[in-house]
Amino acid sequence: MGELTTSSQISRGASPGVAAAATPPTKVPLLDLARENGQLAEEMAAAFSRVMSSGRFVLGPECEQLESAIAERCGTMHAIGCASGSDALLLSLMAAGVSNGDEVVCPSFTFFATASAITRLGATPVFADIHADTFNIDAASVAAAITPKTKAIIPVHLFGQCAEMKLISDLAVEHQLTVVEDCAQSIDASYNSLPSGSMSAAGCFSFYPTKNLGGCGDGGMITTSDDEFADRLRLLRAHGMRPRYNHKVVGINSRLDTIQAALLLVKLPWLAKWTSQRVANAARYQNLFNNTDLTDRITLPTVAAGCDPVWNQFTIRVADGKRDALREHLRSCEIGSEIYYPIPLHLQPCFAEFGYARGSLPVTEAAADDVLSLPIFPGLTEAEQARVVEAIAEFL
Repeated sequence: MGELTTSSQISRGASPGVAAAATPPTKVPLLDLARENGQLAEEMAAAFSRVMSSGRFVLGPECEQLESAIAERCGTMHAIGCASGSDALLLSLMAAGVSNGDEVVCPSFTFFATASAITRLGATPVFADIHADTFNIDAASVAAAITPKTKAIIPVHLFGQCAEMKLISDLAVEHQLTVVEDCAQSIDASYNSLPSGSMSAAGCFSFYPTKNLGGCGDGGMITTSDDEFADRLRLLRAHGMRPRYNHKVVGINSRLDTIQAALLLVKLPWLAKWTSQRVANAARYQNLFNNTDLTDRITLPTVAAGCDPVWNQFTIRVADGKRDALREHLRSCEIGSEIYYPIPLHLQPCFAEFGYARGSLPVTEAAADDVLSLPIFPGLTEAEQARVVEAIAEFL
């Protein structure tokens, strides 16, 4: 890894307060979608009503409006809506020509969809290890995993921070590989001032409700600046049909629902504000933890040089095998937390055929044993954050 930023730099110059309320809250949820969506309830209801009245429920005009807005936000020529972030990955690999017998390099420390899209095409996921500090895929491990069968690389911008795309892109050029960014957790993040989703053949976004820009159900988007690639994606998402009832290729049914697009258009103008709140929350956690002298027992998140993260998660590492006990303590205090991810993909039973065993990816496996994600959603109060840190201090 390159030079790392300090905790003070994480705040992007902000100086959030760290004072706790006199009476800390007794409960802190991991995520509070009602808090986020409640302020937009009337606008969202009106958007829903407009779509219901129009009767254009699939790929309606709101879908095109959202596609244009996301393309502009990501600095790409095209954005193609689809049914989910999982399908965004699948469609991108299909458009890249990945098929039976090919290999695709990806991290094991990620959500299942990253690798399942590969196997659904008859290709083989080849799992690379990660950096211990950022949890993102290690370009050196990617380089070691490339073989003559390798067709593509999927770097995941995990927890809202971009992977080391310069090194990965250089590898792709050297070996003539396609890069597909998994941007499910990283909308509005950037690397060396380049937006997530703009640094490869395709960027794959998820609008699952828990994402930084989340809908009220499933939805996805693919960004690209390649005109031919974009055309293939539009063809593949609708059964390979063009014109109607003429099928040039075998595609899938993965079109974006107009209702989801309409609701996301209501939320999109708020994304920058919500991201700023997440950034401020991350800086406040850094200050609170540093003030409690817990940093010898937990490891705080690291931001790599050139990265501007959006903090989809605030993930700490808990030393000495105490992670699970700490999570139970937080649960007893009615404080939400989650483990992303407790079982690496290379050790999942459904991927046993690929021959990985414990010890294959030591950095990934150590992270799975140690990580714990804390509440960081927009609207989280200073008092709630102070309560989280207080409860961790009580335990440790």
